[in-house]
Amino acid sequence: MDKEKQWIRKIKKNANKSAANELVSKYYNEMYVFVFKQTLDEQLSLDLTQEIFITVLKSIANYDEGKASFRTWLYKLATNRLVDYYRSRSYKDARRVESIEEYEFEDHHDLTVSLEYKEEFEKVTSLVNQLDAVSQHIMRLKLFGEYTFQEIAMIETIPESTVKTKYYAALKRIREEVREDSYE
Repeated sequence: MDKEKQWIRKIKKNANKSAANELVSKYYNEMYVFVFKQTLDEQLSLDLTQEIFITVLKSIANYDEGKASFRTWLYKLATNRLVDYYRSRSYKDARRVESIEEYEFEDHHDLTVSLEYKEEFEKVTSLVNQLDAVSQHIMRLKLFGEYTFQEIAMIETIPESTVKTKYYAALKRIREEVREDSYE
């Protein structure tokens, strides 16, 4: 039996702290990177990653080894937390009050490139957030989790062809919206 399964069983059985620490340590950096790619905010990514692992440890009793790998279950919880964040009032409020004065740039070129990248990222994130829940999950796993279509199909328990259809339809919609905005 591999270490991960042992840790999960120890956590489920008697809330073993060292097993919980080992499990969190194994996936912490991977989850942080997954979240950071979607927020581009170091502190927010740390906070969301912490919230994800708190949720994991609180709900690990609901994890069923027979349905999916722990990593798959973890990504599903992480994606759901990100969707919740982007739907939250705090995200909407933060976008309204964010000031350009908070950014310190050393040269004008870096400022222009950084602002353009941030604007494009925010636009794409906003468009992903407007998708239905399944399409959002597919886009997040594909773009930020770097999952294959086959892996996403297993996670979502839908045919791979459906995953591809939803992904490419969402991608087309996002490209069209970005293109329309660039002409304005």
